[in-house]
Amino acid sequence: MNPFLAFIIKMFIAVPSTITVWLVSFFTFDQTFLLSSGYSILGGGLTFFISSLYMNHLFLKKHHLTRKEYNYIKKNLNEANKKLSRLNKALLSIRHIPSLKQRVDLHRLTKKIYRLTKSEPRRFYLAERFYFSHLDSVVELSEKYALLSSQPRKNSELERSLHETRRVLEELTETIEKDLYKMLSNDIDDLHFEIDVAKNSNKNVNDTRFIDQNRR
Repeated sequence: MNPFLAFIIKMFIAVPSTITVWLVSFFTFDQTFLLSSGYSILGGGLTFFISSLYMNHLFLKKHHLTRKEYNYIKKNLNEANKKLSRLNKALLSIRHIPSLKQRVDLHRLTKKIYRLTKSEPRRFYLAERFYFSHLDSVVELSEKYALLSSQPRKNSELERSLHETRRVLEELTETIEKDLYKMLSNDIDDLHFEIDVAKNSNKNVNDTRFIDQNRR
């Protein structure tokens, strides 16, 4: 769930609890204003904490993850987010116009994999090669390319190096695209299954209509 939305839901639960505890303490148990306020803050905080635990439990249950697994995935996502920031900074600093589309595709693919993993953490296991290998490679190459391409004077050796780096980055972009397809492989299989079911259902309906028409 979106963190901001989750916070709003927890506050929506905690605030009425805070008000209720204050009213009960002040009017029912004749507590002082300060004591009632203290109890209400404590009650609201406890309600917020319990609702957080419950929502986290539902989230882990929905995605079939243990807390240890989720913490492991979350740690790797935090590291990946830093690498993505470095990658975006490097890509934006490159001024090579012919490779602009390739860089845009690379940015789109990496962000898509990250966002997909963040919303559905279990998909992390389908993209481990991206997080532990391909992302590191593309970040390092992009940063080196950005550094070399920023040099004011380029000799033939430097131009060859830049050309080779662009070629490898193109290959890595294709590899990362395959990483994304691997993450979506189960969804694609499910979609094909649903299409086949729909086709068979439609065929059966048409066959039934044809038989009924012939009988008439």
